[in-house]
Order: sequence, then structure tokens, then C-alpha cells
Amino acid sequence: MRMIVYVSFPVEPFNEAVRDGSAGAKMKKILDQLKPEAAYFTDRHGQRSGVLIVDLADASKIPALAEPWFLTFHAAVEVHPVMLPQDLAAAGLEGLGKDWG
Repeated sequence: MRMIVYVSFPVEPFNEAVRDGSAGAKMKKILDQLKPEAAYFTDRHGQRSGVLIVDLADASKIPALAEPWFLTFHAAVEVHPVMLPQDLAAAGLEGLGKDWG
């Protein structure tokens, strides 16, 4: 299942990794393991953040997705299922509208 993952890095743990020169290597290690379809880094709610798109085989893979961020950077992680346009087209919205509208 395709997921969008929001990662928010607390200021001081990430600052320390930047100061000691390990931030880049730590990020690379995590990203190499996760192999996201896309990864973007930005600010979110005033914090350094990442937005990743990953495809998980099943929900049991969520800890392997989240724990590296928790353990390495004390980051907050949100995981949300998402759909491609073709997924939405196959969702049967018309029938749901008839049944529930």
C-alpha cells in the first residue's frame, strides 16, 4: 500500500547531528534502507521535515519505516495511506454515492 510519510525533526537532536557532521550519513542510511519512491525535505509547522512516498507490502512494515527516524533523530512520524488517480477511479465512488447519498 502506498503511504505518504511526514517526518518532523526536533531542533536540538538534528542540530547536534549537523554540528558533529553525521546528519547527511544518517539520512542517507535511512533513505537507502527505505527506498522511497520520492523524498522531499522542507519545513512543516516550523520544523525541519521530510515528506516521503513509500510503498509498503503490509502494515507490519510500518515499524521498519518509522523506527529509524525515531531512534536516529527522535523524530515525529506520521504515516497515511494514499491513492493514485487510478486507485481512486477503481474505488467505486458512484456506487457508494448511490448507496449512501
